Amino acid sequence: MQLIRGLHNLREHHRGCVLTIGKFDGVHLGHQAVLRNLVEKAKELGLPSTVMIFEPQPEEVFAPERAPARLSRFRDKYVQFKALGIERLVCVRFNQAFAAMSPESFIQKLLVQQLGVKFLVVGDDFRFGHQRKGNFELLVAAGAKAGFDVVSTQSFKLANCRISSTEIREALSNSNLSLVNEMLGRDFTIAGRVNHGDKKGRTIGFPTANVLLKRCKSPVSGVFAVEVKIASEYFKGVANIGNRPTVSGTRSQLEVHLFDVKKDLYGAYIEVAIKQKLRDEIKFENFEALRQQIQRDAKAARDIFNI
Repeated sequence: MQLIRGLHNLREHHRGCVLTIGKFDGVHLGHQAVLRNLVEKAKELGLPSTVMIFEPQPEEVFAPERAPARLSRFRDKYVQFKALGIERLVCVRFNQAFAAMSPESFIQKLLVQQLGVKFLVVGDDFRFGHQRKGNFELLVAAGAKAGFDVVSTQSFKLANCRISSTEIREALSNSNLSLVNEMLGRDFTIAGRVNHGDKKGRTIGFPTANVLLKRCKSPVSGVFAVEVKIASEYFKGVANIGNRPTVSGTRSQLEVHLFDVKKDLYGAYIEVAIKQKLRDEIKFENFEALRQQIQRDAKAARDIFNI
């Protein structure tokens, strides 16, 4: 899959595509249905299937305090798009200048002149351009004049519930992981590269692999039984996701203790699948009380995995 970072990197040979635009947060089953149809349409027309996303997401620019927790980072989306057979990913840097573009310029300069769109798939609530004045109806009218078709994504149903990133966040907040995984079509995971922590865990027999969560907000927090993928190997463990209040932590962080594993993981890229929530993150009176609780958490997680 070809990645184009920034509109300034679009070239003449990128013109002509079947395109969809959206956040695709989580790349859930609803998204996957749309993307598979996009790939089929692209094959039918003999054009590259193309996805356009924005980084950061618009609400993270205009109202960061109200922006929803992300289900997936850019890299997560990239991996899912590639697995679904998308040929080209256009990542647009979203900033005030881009947001100030008129709807007409968005269509004429970006969609028509730079991308040469022949078939466009967007939600019927898609808004774009200065003050979000552009809408689905404007795209349909512009497409009729410029020679590209515009179709709407349809809600994908599961047990009479619309699959959406919002529904998944709600299920995560309720610790309904089975529903989350059903809507995603896979386990909910958090991935990242292991960096150096404060190494306090190893002093009490629970060394951890630490990943800074570079999301604006984490969609989950607490202590969980987890399965961890490192390269092509899988390990069981227990993880804390949060700010670590007992040690006066301030940054959102993922800490994973792997069972019966002794290896240097610094710099390794790990993918952590959340299997079951054990408890909320709480502040303990002292480090000894935390140590005792971690022992209980580890036993509970081992019992879940029967190890």
